[in-house]
Amino acid sequence: MDIPLNQVMNPTNEQRHEMIRNSLETAGRPEDYDYIVPLLSPPPDIANYALPGELKGVKIGVIGGGLSGLSAAFELRKLGADITILEANDSRIGGRVYTYYYDQEGRYYNEFGAQRIPVTHETTWHYINSFGLNTHPLSLRRRNNFLYVHNTRLRTSDSIEQMLYPLYDLTPQERNTPWAELDDYAFLYMMMQLPPNIRSELIQILPKYSPEYLPFTNYSIRQTLENLGLSQGAISLISGVDPGTGALFDTSYGETVQEEYTMDYRNTYTIEGGMVNLPYAFIKSFFTDKSPQYQDILSSQLGTVTYLSGHTVTGIYQQQNSDQIVLAHRNVRTLSKTNDVFDYVICAIPFSTLREVEIKPLFSNPKMQSILEFNYTNSQKTSFLCKERFWEQDADYGRMVGGFSQTDLPIQYIFYPSDHILCPDVSSCSPNEPGVLVASYNYHLNATRVGNMEETLRFDLIKQNVEEVHGLPRGFLDSIVEDHKTVVWDNQPYNRGAFAMALPGQKELFSYEMLKPELNQRIYFAGEHISTKHGWMQGALYTGMEAANQLANSFHRRLM
Repeated sequence: MDIPLNQVMNPTNEQRHEMIRNSLETAGRPEDYDYIVPLLSPPPDIANYALPGELKGVKIGVIGGGLSGLSAAFELRKLGADITILEANDSRIGGRVYTYYYDQEGRYYNEFGAQRIPVTHETTWHYINSFGLNTHPLSLRRRNNFLYVHNTRLRTSDSIEQMLYPLYDLTPQERNTPWAELDDYAFLYMMMQLPPNIRSELIQILPKYSPEYLPFTNYSIRQTLENLGLSQGAISLISGVDPGTGALFDTSYGETVQEEYTMDYRNTYTIEGGMVNLPYAFIKSFFTDKSPQYQDILSSQLGTVTYLSGHTVTGIYQQQNSDQIVLAHRNVRTLSKTNDVFDYVICAIPFSTLREVEIKPLFSNPKMQSILEFNYTNSQKTSFLCKERFWEQDADYGRMVGGFSQTDLPIQYIFYPSDHILCPDVSSCSPNEPGVLVASYNYHLNATRVGNMEETLRFDLIKQNVEEVHGLPRGFLDSIVEDHKTVVWDNQPYNRGAFAMALPGQKELFSYEMLKPELNQRIYFAGEHISTKHGWMQGALYTGMEAANQLANSFHRRLM
């Protein structure tokens, strides 16, 4: 039997591109392929801007050791620079890539940060392929998960029209519109009215946008749904069936539509053994000259990378009568303070934490205002290490392998582990073996409210919500859950937010300004917050590469 393309392990670029073409063809917009793939592809190689070894003796400071900082350092090393990464966290690597292992062997783990890689995210795949990392699919042959809304339990294969429509105050026209059409009208209709070149502005940062595009970025999701003529009953239904979107109704409509545009939730993959293997690969590459991307560069031309964990930057200063930048940083354990001087700096920390850093002289007024205002949303994840996989058992509460269930209860989403998706038969992947369940994944207000409950009460609430969604008796999970862990991203001291999420008007007002270098082109910026792919590894990696290119280009021009 032929394996479907989206079930293939380690897809080639050709296979990924075929998946993209097929999905866009099915969606009735094959022409978008010619925009999506180039716009999400990596920036040009840094050697187009400066020669290997050209930055020998140049000192570059990188603030933040997440994917954007790591990718910037990786690229700049090709030019011979001496790079120092200052990373505040001394207990793990990866920034908002956060793989937590329940056992020393690394068999049972959960992703508290980035957990999916869409086949459209070309820059992410560029590095996955460069480092030779293994991937496996998250896509299901047939989705059979639960939808629990308005105290009503149904499977994803059941009729939303029959089981949920009567529970909401819909207009006659809405009641006679199939769910798939109603949902498409809410999130695809406006996009499909745009010509392909204007649609592509969804994933571009430009100094000026087309008038036809501006309603996408300058109105919230709720405002747009109301402007489309949807009733409050239909909006409540959408919020219940799609709780992730419902939790973000006050954010820019374009934030949701751009993910639909690039099909971020179709044909997704994960990295074998944990997403943290990507930042590990970057760090390992800093100690060798044998990385595939360095193979055409002489060892003598490569730069050095020093990774200092547990060092939080407290000040950014430009020296008087000099363009050089001083970074003041503090050891988080000893509290000792150090000032280091750099020729250039790449700032790759969230604006949510940059806000507390002393900056003298100040950046431009628009940059400082974006640091103050740009919106980050909270997210909470709680995972359960279960001694058996009740969700895979042949019972009314089970028969699910992979995928996720949705609910209007506070937990929002339940994600099931994907490691059994490709099992050839039940005997090789028993539901009686342990597994890690993402028992709650929620955003914004739900994340804040659930995340800040007293720990015991939160644990009990999440267990009860999971039991309710699955139709399990109260207390069923008490003997099943062996361990658990919660991460609330607003409460992570070096992040203070899960990911950037523009409010209405913020993309047009701030995004282009956020990209600009500062202090006489000595400081450059990277991170998912200055990309069009907020919350995705794609955004972090692309901007890290782009910041490195901007720096290299500026340096080369100074020599001319």
